[in-house]
Amino acid sequence: MRYGVLGPLVVWDDGGAVVTVPETKVRALLATLLAHDGGPVSADRLIQDLWGDDPPGKPAGALQAKVSQLRRVLGRDNVLHQPAGYRLRLAPAARQVDAEHFRALTAEARAAADPRLRAALLTEALGLWRGPAYADFADEASVRGAAQRLDEQRLSVTEEQAEARLAVGDHLLLAGELTDLVERHPLRERLRAAQIRALYLAGRQSEALASYESLRARLAEDLGVDPGPPLTALH
Repeated sequence: MRYGVLGPLVVWDDGGAVVTVPETKVRALLATLLAHDGGPVSADRLIQDLWGDDPPGKPAGALQAKVSQLRRVLGRDNVLHQPAGYRLRLAPAARQVDAEHFRALTAEARAAADPRLRAALLTEALGLWRGPAYADFADEASVRGAAQRLDEQRLSVTEEQAEARLAVGDHLLLAGELTDLVERHPLRERLRAAQIRALYLAGRQSEALASYESLRARLAEDLGVDPGPPLTALH
């Protein structure tokens, strides 16, 4: 089995076909277990995550029923029970979870000396994303932290990819592609620096200066600070 959390929760079999996980609480159980990266989650914690302050009359039995449903989908050997709680059987080296594949590709890119290879690997890593992490469960307390960490990693890798693409002369396309992202994350200085460099190299100097001034004004208004030294030097 392979699991996707870089977007809505999805399961694929070994042949790549989507495996249906029925019923919302069974899917929520799977999301919670995946958010713990193969580590155990106690029964009490799972009951709280699934039912909150309104547990069923026999919560342990209700949880066991959901675990049994999940085992019927994934295979009994893939949902393990041990004294510390329930966990998924995962082999990190096999990159069964798309988030693990994303992190592995990112690590390969950071180790690559060739900027073209680095850009290609980062592009491949970002191509694994299908939407916000754990998109259908991102508001659930049990996965919120994991989802936020992954979304932050995605944004950081996007910044790295932009810098790698600038290093290989891909500024013309990049200048346009970064516009929406900068609008959604107006205070990220590393992202803004990549956009300003791309605009400048694309011959759009006035837009590059306008972007810098927009950031400077926003930082002053929202945080009472000036742009950091890297952006100031770039300006």
